[in-house]
Amino acid sequence: MPPLDGFTPWPGETAARYRADGYWDGRTLGGLLRDSARRAPGRTALVEGERRWTYAQLDATADRIASGLRAHGIAAGDRVLVHLPNVAEFAALLLGCFRAGVLPVLALPAHRESELTHLARLSGSVAYVLAGDDAGQEGARLAEAVTAAAPTVRHVFATGTADGPWKPFGLLLAEERGEFADAASPGEPAVLLLSGGTTGPPKLIARTHDDYGYNLRASAAVTGTTEDSVSLVALPAAHNFALACPGMLSTLWAGGTVVLAPGPDPETAFPLIAREGVTSVALVPPLVLAWLDAAELLAPDLGSLRLLQAGGSRLKEEAARRVRPVLGCALQQVYGMAEGLLNFTRLDDPEDLVATTQGRPLAEADEIRVVGPDGTPVPEGGTGELWVRGPYTPRGYFRAEDHNRAVFTPDGFLRTGDLVRRLPTGHLVVEGRVKEVINRGGDKVPVEEVENHLLAHPGVHDAAIVGFPDATMGERSCAFVVAHDPASPPARRDLVAHLTALGVAAFKLPDRVRVVAAFPRTGLGKVDKAALARSLAEEGAAR
Repeated sequence: MPPLDGFTPWPGETAARYRADGYWDGRTLGGLLRDSARRAPGRTALVEGERRWTYAQLDATADRIASGLRAHGIAAGDRVLVHLPNVAEFAALLLGCFRAGVLPVLALPAHRESELTHLARLSGSVAYVLAGDDAGQEGARLAEAVTAAAPTVRHVFATGTADGPWKPFGLLLAEERGEFADAASPGEPAVLLLSGGTTGPPKLIARTHDDYGYNLRASAAVTGTTEDSVSLVALPAAHNFALACPGMLSTLWAGGTVVLAPGPDPETAFPLIAREGVTSVALVPPLVLAWLDAAELLAPDLGSLRLLQAGGSRLKEEAARRVRPVLGCALQQVYGMAEGLLNFTRLDDPEDLVATTQGRPLAEADEIRVVGPDGTPVPEGGTGELWVRGPYTPRGYFRAEDHNRAVFTPDGFLRTGDLVRRLPTGHLVVEGRVKEVINRGGDKVPVEEVENHLLAHPGVHDAAIVGFPDATMGERSCAFVVAHDPASPPARRDLVAHLTALGVAAFKLPDRVRVVAAFPRTGLGKVDKAALARSLAEEGAAR
């Protein structure tokens, strides 16, 4: 198979070193389930509602999907846009794609027309898979929008039984023909993940079988994930945190059981923990707070739970110290990114480190720099931008040459845009962001993208979005708007309706809207967003 256009490989000498040092083991992700199925075919691999799949059943289904992809003319190297909630078909489809050498492009369930059409075009996807029953008429609209915007999309498949402009997912399940011969190569891309920290439309990250395999194996080791583990996937499984840190894939590699939750709220998750004997779960900080408050109120049966991972944004120390006494389990803070680098507090770390830091790098080969605006190292213990390279941090975004030149150094370090402070122990404390991204409860709101959408509204002359602190979500967003006609400025409901009609995901909609006559400017003539943020703080203090 020819190299994938738009993929940036590691330099040859660097790749050889990672292989020699054992970080890359030369296996493909399609085999991760195969090994577990051979060890324990009758063990429960996957639970979703009342559906329970053994390893043997999931393994056979993955083979059938790999054959079904091939029967529909979807070949190794092709891309498939996957837009599914936490259902068993998501897991089976991913594993089938891995075996067929087909790259799943993982959209989030919250994504709508704006994001989906962009991802389909950027990736050159040849198929789109969505949840027909869950989406209803909205699903039909999205299917038509994606196929109209991306002429490469030849097939649309939907799970469920609802009728629409798609083929039933069952058509991907070819007749059983035994084991599908793995069509992938370890050094080739296996999956296209969504970047959570970009400043424009979503960017894609090509993760190879080699580097993502290390990612999930090492994540299993640092979390103690084994065949006895029962992992609750409460966040969207398409998110890197819930997919392989350790998440769904690491648990399947280890031979444990994955329980897919339809939602992360306590009312949904607590009964699943009690019923299935869940041992671990990953949450973003707002959900940690919701679980803590609900547990104090409801006193649920969480006796099986051993580990709660918190990531996606910084968990406040006060909340971190409540986890063990309230939920009865250990806390592990995780700071990571789909671009590669993962940091974990260790299971034997002192309580103070777990409560006040976001962990230390996963691999000894992770190379860390903490630098000032000029790119030189900051003094020990000082705050600076995090730069990183390593065996699971790719060397470029997919089909983004201009962006890659801006965010990767000539020697291959990724400028993460995160401001961190490094302790003598190697643990990192996340202090904020360099980039204009609002971290809304773990969902990253790309400011520039939403501003551009607002500027398309006929009533908006100019727009600027800033974040403001929020006790529940960490940050929320406020859109400052200069109206074309000051006498009849657009209301928030008008702007929300406009963004929704454009297919913008709900988490990107501004929580507040403020209409102003003009924006404050810096000495260089740029919008002074710090002044706008101060005005919000003063407004809050006056209440």
